[in-house]
Amino acid sequence: MQTDSTKPKAYLALVKTFCAQLGAIHVDKLEQKWIAISLAVVALFVGIITLDALFHGINPPSKVETINSASLHLSKEFAEDNLGVHLEDGKVVVRMVAGRYSFFPKHIDVPAETPLTFRWVSMDVLHGVHIPMTNMSTMIVPGYVAEITTIFPKPGEYPLLCNEYCGLGHNHMWSNISVIAKEDWQAPGKLTATGEQQ
Repeated sequence: MQTDSTKPKAYLALVKTFCAQLGAIHVDKLEQKWIAISLAVVALFVGIITLDALFHGINPPSKVETINSASLHLSKEFAEDNLGVHLEDGKVVVRMVAGRYSFFPKHIDVPAETPLTFRWVSMDVLHGVHIPMTNMSTMIVPGYVAEITTIFPKPGEYPLLCNEYCGLGHNHMWSNISVIAKEDWQAPGKLTATGEQQ
């Protein structure tokens, strides 16, 4: 039976045996070259990421907006009457809510060749939004507001798809965007205090 004073000596002997066996391992020169090349590539990528972060200001977004997902319907911005397309200070703002298993509103009309600011929130779990044939793709994290500004260059029908698995009905989660020629698009009226459009 080992006493407490002999345990460290036994561990030390085990480590020495392991190191001796490790030193006895032969690594071929070709394998040593590939190991060196692999480590150099990893070091290069880490260096590029570090330089980009330092000199080009590439970093995680600092403008983080939080929201209570449980009370979205009570918030002023994402209340049911305030969802969809709105003109605010000459800018087109689109507010949408993602929830199992749909985007709300289900259909919107937006103008082509116009900067559109999309503001997204989730009412339940993590969702993603992707519009094929565009550069629009983002994650919608519960408790946070996701904001993207984009332009649709030409009129047409664009599907809006969830690209983050959110449950059994995930493959049915979609919406539709009709992009209308800029000159044919009718701006929505402002909402009155009762929620009706003027």
